[in-house]
Amino acid sequence: MYLERGDLHVQKMGRGYAWLDTGTPDSFIDASNFVRAIEKRQGLRICCPEEIAFDQGFIDAAQLRELATALGKSAYGQYLAGLIEDHDRTPR
Repeated sequence: MYLERGDLHVQKMGRGYAWLDTGTPDSFIDASNFVRAIEKRQGLRICCPEEIAFDQGFIDAAQLRELATALGKSAYGQYLAGLIEDHDRTPR
C-alpha cells in the first residue's frame, strides 16, 4: 500500500547497522543482550547523545568535559571523559 501511494522510502543499511525488533518481551531481551555485548566487547556506547553531538560539532571539548564532570565517576561519565582523552591525544 505504501509503495502504491509512493510513500515507501527505502535506504539500504550498510555495515555497522543492526535492526533490533523489540515488539515482544523475548525480542526486547534479545535486543538488550545484543547492545550489552557490543558495548562490553568493543568498549563503545550505542546511541550516546553527547558523543554524537561532539562528533557532529554541536558541542566542543570543553562542553563535553563539563557534561562528563557532572556525571561524576559513573561508568557513563567515565566513558565521556575517555572521549575527551582520546580527542586530546589525537594529532590534528
